[in-house]
Formats: sequence, C-alpha cells, structure tokens
Amino acid sequence: MTALPELSGKVALVTGASRGIGYGVAEALLARGDRVVITGRNEDALKEAVEKLGADRVVGVAGKAHDEAHQAVAVERAMEAFGRVDYLVNNAGTNPVFGPIADMDLNVARKVFETNVISALGFAQRTWHAWQKDNGGAIVNIASVAGVSASPFIAAYGISKAAMINLTVQLAHEFSPGVRVNAIAPAVVKTKFAQALYEGREAEAAAAYPLGRLGVPSDIGGAAAFLTSDQSDWITGQTLVVDGGIFLNAGVG
Repeated sequence: MTALPELSGKVALVTGASRGIGYGVAEALLARGDRVVITGRNEDALKEAVEKLGADRVVGVAGKAHDEAHQAVAVERAMEAFGRVDYLVNNAGTNPVFGPIADMDLNVARKVFETNVISALGFAQRTWHAWQKDNGGAIVNIASVAGVSASPFIAAYGISKAAMINLTVQLAHEFSPGVRVNAIAPAVVKTKFAQALYEGREAEAAAAYPLGRLGVPSDIGGAAAFLTSDQSDWITGQTLVVDGGIFLNAGVG
C-alpha cells in the first residue's frame, strides 16, 4: 500500500464524489495531503468510496445536492470532523433528458438547474459563511464544454453549465480577495455519467480529439488540484477548458 502523504492541514468538500470526476478530484486532493468530505446520493456507493479513499482522512455525507438540508449537514459535518473547509469543489450534476430543446419538459429543465446550478450556489454560500469568509480558500465549479458551445440534444445540461460558468464569475467578484473561484470545463470524460457518449464506439469518439483519447477523472482531478493550490494564487473568475484539444477542430471541415 502506498504511504499517505503528510497532512497539508487543508480540508476540501467535494460534491458528487462517490465515483467519476468527483472521485478523481478527491483522489488528487488526498494525494497532496488534504482531508476531504465527499457527498453522493447513494449511501452504499459513498461508503465504498470512503473505504477506498481512506476512512481516516475522508468523511462521506449522503444526500441529494439540491436538498438545502443536505447542504447544511455536509458543511456542518466538515466543520465537526476537521474544523475547517478551505476548498469547495462543486461537481454534483445531472442530465436526465436527451432530445430537442423545442420539446423539453420544463419541469425537467428546472430539475437540471436545481441540481447543477442552485446546489452549487447553496454549497458556496454555506462554505463561505462557515469558514471561507474569515479564513479564505478556493472554490472550483465543474462546468462542461457544453456550457461554452452548442450542445445538441442535451441543451438543458449545456444551458445549466453556461449558468455555472457565469456563477463562477459572480462568486469570484463577490468573494475576492480572500476566496478564489474558478471553473473547469471538461469535454467527454470516461465516467458512468458520460457513458452514453462513447460506449461501444470509444475508438471512434477518441479519434476526434487531437490528443487521441477521451478524458479520465484524474485529468480533471489534476486541474482541480492546481486551481486549489498556491500555484494558482493569481487566478480567479476563469474557466479552464480541459478538452483534449477538441476545440482545435472548430471550424475545420
């Protein structure tokens, strides 16, 4: 078993981290010595993630991201367990609808916004008041390339991620100078969440990327670790596109 690094003294709260991108972010932060609180909807999956990551440095809080009571409990648990919340990574998201925007069920659109945008604001507010307002820190919002370009058939998701990018700018302005707020906009990352976009045709999907492969959770974990580190101390209000070069193809053809 690989020896754990010395504790950094810092604590992160990562939402939607029982698997996929959130889990990759938690791994990256643990690898540098942070302690981490992770959230997820499925209690069993969350417990399994905590065990794999290391229960001595990780706490899991099950619940739905858009539930305000869950948001409160997650932040309170972080403060009880570790006494601080230096970093917030808003990763929890949903995309339950596929089809043309003209026929989109508005109730589904509302659900997407509640989970992808309003929950991120709620967690940011609670983290701010619990610790960051007086002590500083950083927030990273996991957006998507769907938020900076057209996203056919997943328009609700794309619109919500565009809103998340603007939320990043608003928070960065209001929370400065003590708290830096940035976003990451990944292209397709190999997770269960994005499986429908590449399953059964991964080679074909990857061929469109100049770097020759789809993303993996550690790609986003590394970016999140950078944006919550001293190396990014003069960066705020920005969206880092992590896309394997796919935007290089824009306008080609």
